[in-house]
Amino acid sequence: MSMESALDGVVAKAIADGRIVGAVLKVQQHGVPLYDKAHGLADREAGRAMTRDAIFRFSSLTKPVVAATILALADAGKLRLDDLVSLHLPGFAPRLADGSTPDITIHHLLTHTSGLASGPILTPAEELAGVNRWHLDADELLARLAALPLLFAPGSQWNYGPSIDVLGVIAGRLSGGTPGDAIAKWVTGPLHMVDTGFFVSDPARLATPYGDHPGQPARMGSVHEVMSPWGSMVRYDPERIFDAAAFQSGGGGAAGTAADFMALLEALRTGGGPILRPETVDKGLSNQTPQLAQAVSPGVMFSYFGAYIANPAVAGLPLSAGSNRWGGIYGHNWFIDRDKGLSVLSMSNTGLEGSDGAYRSEVCNAVYAAL
Repeated sequence: MSMESALDGVVAKAIADGRIVGAVLKVQQHGVPLYDKAHGLADREAGRAMTRDAIFRFSSLTKPVVAATILALADAGKLRLDDLVSLHLPGFAPRLADGSTPDITIHHLLTHTSGLASGPILTPAEELAGVNRWHLDADELLARLAALPLLFAPGSQWNYGPSIDVLGVIAGRLSGGTPGDAIAKWVTGPLHMVDTGFFVSDPARLATPYGDHPGQPARMGSVHEVMSPWGSMVRYDPERIFDAAAFQSGGGGAAGTAADFMALLEALRTGGGPILRPETVDKGLSNQTPQLAQAVSPGVMFSYFGAYIANPAVAGLPLSAGSNRWGGIYGHNWFIDRDKGLSVLSMSNTGLEGSDGAYRSEVCNAVYAAL
């Protein structure tokens, strides 16, 4: 079966089954486009078709953009990966439950081995009063994160949390401005990712977000919650991208297009030009959690950019060993398989199905079956 017919079938079935509303898929092998299509609807209620230049809320696709920015700063001699975070954020000193203050490094933040907890960062009174947590300024947000007990000694375990938010602040300050200024200077500008940033460049192209719901996905309101496959509630704030006063979250606050993000994937796959040195990319895509028995899941460790597939058989994945993958909770997933020359990106407007549901595996399996 050809790549086109295989992926056409996967997306058509997911839309027909009422699991996703719309999607953009891109597959490149050795730099040659094998698949580049939009499917379904960008806005179901308005009947607006999905287009290849649709803008999506990135959610955790923001993370590798910020990780690349940090590595570019390291290449430029602005920081070292073994720097203590406190060197760049004086006073940022989270404590363990026993009251001790361990060293946290840039490396720990990049690999989600810092021990930082996700929250809550608002007091019960603030929650009742409807305080917008995204309107806390960077210093206040960092102070509240630092006040939460660390989940474990840095480097000893893996936990997906707010580490990249902290890195975004560091990147901004080292670049003389905000996280948005930093990614523009070091990554999105050089790669001509013109629609990517903590803004919406063209509201007419913004995909409407939907959340998993029996029957058909539910259109998201100003705040939307979806129960995740791992048993916790995921909260979405779709309006945040329009709020110029919102904290620029390095962990999930950007927006952009599939073409933009593919430019980053291809830069990483091919050695980093023009943003990173080849040796930096090689390090960034390698297993950075070898001290752990596992990080993300069996057979899956973590690099500086996402999940590192250490043992595809144990992980139950068709990707080559050494591949990287991750996604974003608004409905996205991506992977880089350098052994096969592959960069693959699926962006949808439906979470969590597009990022963590069966659709993610169906896209991945279809790509490899078609090769």
